[in-house]
Amino acid sequence: MSLFKARDWWSAVLGKGEEFDQGCLCVGDVDNSGSGHDKVVVGSYMGMLRIFSPHVNKSTEGVPVEAQLLEVQLQNAIIQVEVGKFVSCSDLLHLAVLHPRKLSVYSISGTAGNVEHGDQYQLKLVYEHNLQRTACNMTYGTFGGVTGHHSLCIQSMEGMLMFFEQDSYSFGRFLPGFLLPGPLVYNPRTDSFLTVSSARQLESYKYETLAVATEAENRQDPDLPLKTGGKRLTPDWTFVLGEQALDLCVPSFSHSSASIFVLGERNLYCLRDNGQIRFMKKLEFNPSCFLPYTSVTDGTTNLLMGNHTNMLLVYQDVTLKWAAQLPYVPVAVRVANFPELKGAVISLSSDGHLLCSYMGTDPSFFSTPKVDAREADYEQVDAEMKKLHKFIREATRTQDILPKTDIEEDLIVTAAVSANMDSESQALIQDIDGLPVPSVTIQVKVKASSVVQASKLTVSIQPPLAVTQDQFVLEPMGVGSSTVVAFSAFLNGRYPPADLTGDVTVSYSSPTGVPRVLQSRFSLPLGLVCVPTSPAKTTKFKITVDTNQAPVDLNSIFPEFSGKSEDKDGNSLAFQFLSGAKVTVLASKTSQRYRIQSDSFEDMWLVVKELVRRFDQHFSKLGVKDFKKSFSGPLPLQEYFLSVDHHFQLRVSAQQYQDLLSERAVQFRAIQRRLLTRFKDKTPAPLQNLDTLLDATYSQVMALAEAAEENRALLEEAFVRLRSATHLLVLLMSLWQGLTPDQTAILEATLLPLLQDTPQLGWEESCDAAVSHLLRSCLSRSSKDQATSLAQAGGPVLGLPRDTARLKKHITLLCDRIGKGGRLTLASEANVQVPAQVQSLAAPGGVEPIAEVAGDGEELEPPQEMTKFIKKKQPSKKVKKDKKDVTKEPTETSLKEEAGGAEEPVKEAKKEKKESSKEKKESKKESSKEPKEEGKKESKKESSSSTSSSSKEKKESSKEKKEKDKDKEGKESGDKKVSKKSSVKVKEKKKEPEAGEG
Repeated sequence: MSLFKARDWWSAVLGKGEEFDQGCLCVGDVDNSGSGHDKVVVGSYMGMLRIFSPHVNKSTEGVPVEAQLLEVQLQNAIIQVEVGKFVSCSDLLHLAVLHPRKLSVYSISGTAGNVEHGDQYQLKLVYEHNLQRTACNMTYGTFGGVTGHHSLCIQSMEGMLMFFEQDSYSFGRFLPGFLLPGPLVYNPRTDSFLTVSSARQLESYKYETLAVATEAENRQDPDLPLKTGGKRLTPDWTFVLGEQALDLCVPSFSHSSASIFVLGERNLYCLRDNGQIRFMKKLEFNPSCFLPYTSVTDGTTNLLMGNHTNMLLVYQDVTLKWAAQLPYVPVAVRVANFPELKGAVISLSSDGHLLCSYMGTDPSFFSTPKVDAREADYEQVDAEMKKLHKFIREATRTQDILPKTDIEEDLIVTAAVSANMDSESQALIQDIDGLPVPSVTIQVKVKASSVVQASKLTVSIQPPLAVTQDQFVLEPMGVGSSTVVAFSAFLNGRYPPADLTGDVTVSYSSPTGVPRVLQSRFSLPLGLVCVPTSPAKTTKFKITVDTNQAPVDLNSIFPEFSGKSEDKDGNSLAFQFLSGAKVTVLASKTSQRYRIQSDSFEDMWLVVKELVRRFDQHFSKLGVKDFKKSFSGPLPLQEYFLSVDHHFQLRVSAQQYQDLLSERAVQFRAIQRRLLTRFKDKTPAPLQNLDTLLDATYSQVMALAEAAEENRALLEEAFVRLRSATHLLVLLMSLWQGLTPDQTAILEATLLPLLQDTPQLGWEESCDAAVSHLLRSCLSRSSKDQATSLAQAGGPVLGLPRDTARLKKHITLLCDRIGKGGRLTLASEANVQVPAQVQSLAAPGGVEPIAEVAGDGEELEPPQEMTKFIKKKQPSKKVKKDKKDVTKEPTETSLKEEAGGAEEPVKEAKKEKKESSKEKKESKKESSKEPKEEGKKESKKESSSSTSSSSKEKKESSKEKKEKDKDKEGKESGDKKVSKKSSVKVKEKKKEPEAGEG
């Protein structure tokens, strides 16, 4: 940024919407007045030709009328204008105007006026040349040493140089190796032409060489052999620039300072006439134009240079002498002499701003006011410092991505749920197992504080809940107007939901056109999915919640269910879900405990959540501030794992149905092709029962599609039940360890990373990855393990696992570490310092995935029941013609048997831990090499018969241990060093899973 600005002496704005470039400006005594004063000639791409004679400080709005001598609209765009002696037998200056397909030479004459309007100027065409090729630029000079007049050379877009001597065409030559045109200039000292080719080198061609070279009309391609007489055109000398040139200039002030100036995109070059470089200046900006002019110091040259930061710089050779600020980016700059000002700088912008300026400074009359000397008030300064510290703490405490604004929203959305059920139910299913299905009305009020043209309202609710209408298009609203939308919610499935909340989303555009979204949440009543009933005495699952306050009457906590309750004392209350089990709540008369029991583990979630929420509301109304609730019993992990196994088995069944469907579809299309070939054959041939096979395959495809659809519905139900069980487990863990809301949110996001299953990504693999991340980061044993996990470059791609044993182990380990005092936090990851020995592992591929091992160091094998299930249902990928029956579909009984057998892997894992506890050191040594061998052994086990007994498995495991002992003896000679710290870590790994299971 320059401290000085170019002083505005005269300025004008040329037209509107016109474009200008570096060839559109020239200066000279174009009207031959004889006074030696210059006129400014400007041509535009729109065909406007203007001539100005600037006067001092007489500019008005737009173009000053008294300074403009001539303005003519020509038919074609003006590429370049030059002033010179272009007419034979005349020493007067004429104006040459280059159009894309025409060269015109004009004479400018002025007639003295006798009235106040002043002199009159006329533009007269002397001669013109129609060009056969599109012109790019031109140059002029005394070609061949001829004195008294100037000749013209035009460069076309195809690389042809066309020479004109006054009103006659001389000859044309093609430049060798031409691709794109560059700047062109004539050097009168050596009678040569300079241009920059597409090879990014400066080339010099002598006029004599061009004259005797091959005619352009006879030779279009310079690389072809010569057909007629003449010489091949070659440059006199070349100089490699390495960049594209913006402009060339050959000043002819004195013979002592003979130089060729080249303005590149990033450098300024100065060369001698023979192509040797004099100096080079590396530019720290993007130049736009330049002009060398005479210097008062002999042997040096001054340069005016404009750049794209609106600066006009003055260099003396390579030294910066002055810098001035311009109001625009100049594309052409010239120096002219006017009657009132000698050496004025003329600059032109691409949009038509013409400025005559000079460089200098004006005196500044501003004086700095005196500062009142006063003593500092330290108390006031201290108070201000405390206030600023408070602002800084509040700003750093909130880590929101977007700053919070106090601007009033354009819309206010409020959702209100009716206190009573609808008199006439809107449910699609009127009754479930004899119980009527109710519905409740929700009213959404949208109030506008500004004008809103179009807005859309969307209602989203978790299945199996549904609404009568989920999308609304709201009418345009004015300031202060409001719109009320009503709809009903009801149960639309034969299983209880996992969440009773819903979201209302309003999308609209603000008055300025910015799209915005507002969201409001509502909670549905518990009575929408259950009814009061009589308590049950014997149940399968029980949960006990402790409090520090006296027992509360349950009828006062649940008034809407107390009317039909048989227990008038308020010690028991039962809820019968419309499509689920019965849930009973019992309050102890002597202690401060509450028991929730049911035959379904998942169905207890909504009741426990509502009970805890209403306890908080009840005691907050009473003013009790120290109310605490806790859960002391063991976590119901085995009950939770039953839901996990059931969901996983349905996912496996869905994958098998998909494979079978693809196999049958391939078979169906193959039979169709065979039949189509038979039908198209001119000689009829027997079908060989292909039609019967087609019907049978079609029946199999339809049966498989129906079974897959039924399995999909069961999978949706299983995922909702799994969500309920997961919510219940998270709530019990938060009560068990007294987790904060932030820690509970982290735990819930870890165990419920997905809101719905997809074929590509399911709950098991997502939850396993999230739990593994917590175990390696904030719940890791040491900061070194945490830093190692943070430096790891990521694991394999998530996919459907073989079984759920690894997931169960990780969830058990998570609960165990939280129970031992581990705290869930996301901030610890940023505070861990990565050790130096771990930093080298941060590169991609630097850390191998950690093999999942059991507590004793051995890999977990898939349970026998799951292996049997996979082997039975695994389809082959080839089309078998003999296979006509549908592969036996997984039945509900088999799913139940497998769900019951899911406990066996846990027992087997315990046995294996006890048997292998003697081999801790062996497993530690061989942990890096065993996974490959174990993988081969597991693949052999899977290929063997699935009905092998447990006794055979023990024998095989004993054989494997013997083989490991032999491998160990062979490796002990090469690897004997085992650190004591590693053995301690092995013991810790052994102890943690046992503590979790206990």
